[in-house]
Amino acid sequence: MASCGLLLLILPCSLRAGQVIDRIVATVNGHIILQSDWDEDVRYEAFINSRALDHISTEDRKAALDRLIDQELLREQAQAAKAWHPSEGEISKALQQMRQQLPHSGTDRLWQAALNSYALTEADLKRRVVIQLELMRLIDTRIRPAVHVDSTSVESYYSEEFLPQLRRTGAKTVPLSMVSARVQDLLTQKLINERLISWIQQLRAASNIRTDFKGHGE
Repeated sequence: MASCGLLLLILPCSLRAGQVIDRIVATVNGHIILQSDWDEDVRYEAFINSRALDHISTEDRKAALDRLIDQELLREQAQAAKAWHPSEGEISKALQQMRQQLPHSGTDRLWQAALNSYALTEADLKRRVVIQLELMRLIDTRIRPAVHVDSTSVESYYSEEFLPQLRRTGAKTVPLSMVSARVQDLLTQKLINERLISWIQQLRAASNIRTDFKGHGE
């Protein structure tokens, strides 16, 4: 999320013809989310999913605003906890991993052209990576320690979900001993996601959130 905490809403000075005035589209416990934050998030999600901007729907845009609100709620929790910030090495590694996963990452020229086509910069990506790493740390310290997957759950998932999926795709069957760690990771992440959703719902219920969907370019 771009700078939700800082804002000059609408400058009273005269503006050049065609200049866009930023505006508030949501507030989360008094913290502001701007139209520019929202637009950038839409472009970023389209970029990392290799989606054309003209294929973005109204539902996609509303989902993006919801995502920004949830991020702000979690950032409040992160700020209330012990401060932690990723190192430059961790940031660089995450950026490199992101680039390797995208189809337009072959050369610096292609990479820059792709960023330009979505009106993004390296600084935009870095800012988002920092936020993602900070929120991942929050989740790892707040939720992951309470999640435990026992052997019975692993065996049940293997027989009821994992093996049927392999058979449907025609893949070779593998014994549980070879994939138990993978199945445990899948179940752990599933439980973390469920607890995260529940936590965000609780935070939303206890927060003062106001949104304004007008002027989002539908």
